Amino acid sequence: MRVLMFGWEFPPHISGGLGTACYGLTRGMSHIPGLEVTFVVPKAWGDEDQSFLQLVAAENFPVKRKYIEMWGFLKQMTFLEVHSRLMPYMSPEEYEKAGRRSLSGTRIFFNTEQAGNLKFTGTYGPDLFQEIANYALMAGIIAEERDFEIIHAHDWLAFPAGIAAKEATGKPLVIHVHATEFDRSGGKVNPGVFEIEKRGMEIADMIIAVSNLTRQTIIEKYGIHPEKVITVYNAVEPEEKHDVSSLRKMANEKIVTFLGRITMQKGPEYFIEAANKVLKKSNNVRFVMAGSGDMFPRMIKRAASLGIADRFHFTGFLRGRDVNQMFLMSDLYVMPSVSEPFGISPLEAMRSNVPVIISYQSGVSEILRHVVKVDFWDIDAMADAIYGLLHYNALSEMFKKRGKDEVNNLKWETSALKVKKVYDRVLSAS
Repeated sequence: MRVLMFGWEFPPHISGGLGTACYGLTRGMSHIPGLEVTFVVPKAWGDEDQSFLQLVAAENFPVKRKYIEMWGFLKQMTFLEVHSRLMPYMSPEEYEKAGRRSLSGTRIFFNTEQAGNLKFTGTYGPDLFQEIANYALMAGIIAEERDFEIIHAHDWLAFPAGIAAKEATGKPLVIHVHATEFDRSGGKVNPGVFEIEKRGMEIADMIIAVSNLTRQTIIEKYGIHPEKVITVYNAVEPEEKHDVSSLRKMANEKIVTFLGRITMQKGPEYFIEAANKVLKKSNNVRFVMAGSGDMFPRMIKRAASLGIADRFHFTGFLRGRDVNQMFLMSDLYVMPSVSEPFGISPLEAMRSNVPVIISYQSGVSEILRHVVKVDFWDIDAMADAIYGLLHYNALSEMFKKRGKDEVNNLKWETSALKVKKVYDRVLSAS
């Protein structure tokens, strides 16, 4: 079985858990005999691990004249390739206006290289909707030139690409929901993103949700029939050997870590408030907030206003080896997410022998037993749990040992087999 898969990012160039999940799942799928995956991203950097799949960059394919219908956020359009935005008889003012043109008309002239290739940043910049539309255009072209049986698209950024591939070839589409706009926005839903998500869910032949929490959101908020939505939990890559000779931390000090995007969804403010309570009882603890996001400046100001800035460290965004080193230095990991569809980072912490506190409002809480669970808003319970795990060694050691045993049984190969069953179900019905 050949799968044409669309995603927005792939390690090592990631901004969060989406790329990590795509890597783990496709690696797990490589162990299934006869299953071949071609993974399409807008932009490839050349240093991605392609030992178990074929990675294709949309920007490497030349544009052809193409009709494409993107319901909702784009009207039906004819894309016409030009090698520059500068066209005959354009005034400087018209040229500037063309450069700022949004995707709202019915005929779009867009810039390509001389060979006819579109360029992508592969990021989440100000032209994101433009790049999503361009990615969908290229997806239809790529799909027509590939031999495959089923399409698989990860998260809303790739849903239009999956739809375009389905429309171009008639092949069935499976979409994979790693998060919804309701999770990311805290209820202040972007209508454009919501429409893309809803359209993808309606057109898809089957939907994979990363937790029952996410599955319920899809059913209730997007009006999707329950039989169409299947839960397949994420997993974690096997533990790697790390050189810890260069790692140093202050003697007799404990390190408590928050690692994730510093946004409303992840609950960073609750972590800081709980830290403040702990520091009133213990002076041998340091707190680390690893990540970046729109709440980053506010969290620095809050730590300063509480008078705990000298016990708080903000590292910025970490990836790859730096994440592993952070876990190896940590005595405790806390994920106080307000709305977390799944959450791979607790699994990574447990794999590194770090006890974990997570919120009940996370999908991963559905499958983990050897962790401490609290409501994200209950900073007293969170502070008590932090204090207890730092000061009662027997308790901490129990969670370390049993947690690691538990997480070692959560394998991507198992998740991949469940995804394969979804493929089989879709293909048998088509």
